[in-house]
Amino acid sequence: MSGLRRLFRGSGRALAFVFAASVAWVLLDMAALRLSLGEAGGRLLREANGQEQAGAALRTAGTGQDRQEQAGAALRTAGTGQDRQEQAGAALGGVGTGQDGQEQAGGKPGMHRVLSVDATLAPRDPRAPGQFGHAVAVPDDKQEEAKSRWKEGNFNVYLSDLIPVDRAIADTRPAGCSEQRVHDDLPTTTIIMCFVDEVWSTLLRSVHSVLSRSPPHLIEEVILVDDFSTKEYLKEQLDTYMARFPKVKILRLRERHGLIRARLAGAEIAKGAVLTFLDSHVECNVGWLEPLLERVRLRRTKVACPVIEVISDKDMSYMTVDNFQRGIFTWPMNFGWRQIPQEVIEANKIKETDIIRCPVMAGGLFSIDKKYFFELGMYDPGLDVWGGENMEISFKVWMCGGEIEIVPCSRVGHIFRNDNPYSFPKDRVRTVERNLARVAEVWLDEYKELFYGHAYHLVLKNVDVGDLTQQIQLRKKLQCKSFRWYLENVYPDLEAPLVKASGLLINVALAGCVAVEGPTLAFEECDVNNTNQHFNYTWLRLIQHGELCLAPSGVLGALGLRRCQGRSRSLAWLHRSLATVRPGLSDHIISEHQHLPQLSCLEVDPSYKALRVKACDSTNPYQKWQFGNYHVD
Repeated sequence: MSGLRRLFRGSGRALAFVFAASVAWVLLDMAALRLSLGEAGGRLLREANGQEQAGAALRTAGTGQDRQEQAGAALRTAGTGQDRQEQAGAALGGVGTGQDGQEQAGGKPGMHRVLSVDATLAPRDPRAPGQFGHAVAVPDDKQEEAKSRWKEGNFNVYLSDLIPVDRAIADTRPAGCSEQRVHDDLPTTTIIMCFVDEVWSTLLRSVHSVLSRSPPHLIEEVILVDDFSTKEYLKEQLDTYMARFPKVKILRLRERHGLIRARLAGAEIAKGAVLTFLDSHVECNVGWLEPLLERVRLRRTKVACPVIEVISDKDMSYMTVDNFQRGIFTWPMNFGWRQIPQEVIEANKIKETDIIRCPVMAGGLFSIDKKYFFELGMYDPGLDVWGGENMEISFKVWMCGGEIEIVPCSRVGHIFRNDNPYSFPKDRVRTVERNLARVAEVWLDEYKELFYGHAYHLVLKNVDVGDLTQQIQLRKKLQCKSFRWYLENVYPDLEAPLVKASGLLINVALAGCVAVEGPTLAFEECDVNNTNQHFNYTWLRLIQHGELCLAPSGVLGALGLRRCQGRSRSLAWLHRSLATVRPGLSDHIISEHQHLPQLSCLEVDPSYKALRVKACDSTNPYQKWQFGNYHVD
């Protein structure tokens, strides 16, 4: 940043230099654009070194460190790891896949340095608002207008409209990325960008960034999928604007499909060998495309993701992010970013330019071999609108023989919004929950109980996930591995105990244990070696012994055994679940049977050593229980 500030000080000679260099570079670009596609590709490859030096005048030197600290940790990502480090990093879910010997091949024929292309149709104005990715302030007399327009996109639409659609942004790639070599015969790609009622300026800026900063011979086409937008400017006006770009095609859907099915519609007509999905409010950085295509070329089952940087929703500044993070999820399948521990980075000598093996991708920005995408069955067509598709494709890729990687030398800025500005055909929360439940049923195997245990309201709602037959058959056809394999080999640091508690079920007052005697229950002296005294407390809140579960019987206060049914409230018990609401009952075992007349707890009769269900009493020691082992807090 200090270098950038010095650029704008003094007599203005620096500004003149930037402007002159911009004009010179643009003239070179316009000349190159007159060439045929094949000639353009060949010239770019032959003159890569000269382009990189000329293009440097258009990029700022700083990385935005002063703004970086303000970017939310949940939005951060970065890159690490090499293939030679895969085994060393296995304890972290296989950190690193690396260059697959690419470094040693750098001097061989048929490779070139990554092209740092940044071509514009007209010279950039260095004084324009937001140029070089700088923050922009709303003038005092425009505050109300900016506030009123926020809802158009759930970000600062007023400022976005002020900023050039082809603005320059800082080259935020780690040192060494511009020197990396990629193959000359990289596959072509179709860019698929879906939108519905997207803000005009952000949509245009997304498209311009793709066309300006991508080697033209690698872009087969850019498909804009209009998911039944209602805004007039996204109809004839958009057609007219995009007509100047021969590679841009607009696919208009005749009814609302939602993001997931809109992407599938784009993929169906794509001609490129690789599909690259992007959101419609992004800015691709220099050198972003070739590193992604290189990974797919090295192995067609690799799914390559760029580092997702942050475009501020408030001031439109372009902010770089931390370099050692990967996409993960926590229960019940909530996506997030997690930093790779420093000790792992140091132990494996991981560099900023190294690849990260990523358990779960964010989902909006990635490149995948087209044939491989179709072999995987694409997205589950039973998923509605948006939500959960990143989980589904991530599990499918990893468990069915592929890999997901974050490529640190590919950087794409993204506007992160607190809410979607468009409407859902159905209730948004219910749509996402249903999608996640559908993913859980197909891919999580026995671990789906963890999902439902953390989202127990879905059990109560008895959510309908639709027909799963095709997805289950697809998984069998692809011979996909188990979710346990995924946990052990891809994401071993996920806490995923199959039960919440296990072992002896001990009464605190009498130090005796519940036991199974044939078809009935007994209370007897504890014996850890007696398997009849071993129970599991499951995520579905069952107290389970084999296929049998504790259950209140039809007789008032009586307790018995019934065959377990995973989603039966009459078999469910709360334990350590009311600590914040009813702290006195945290050690009690409370029945969820809906037909009991009052809040009822498991109790042992001290006189007859018999088990029963009685009205809960926080002072009654005979209602307090502990399991031998607790696997979660």
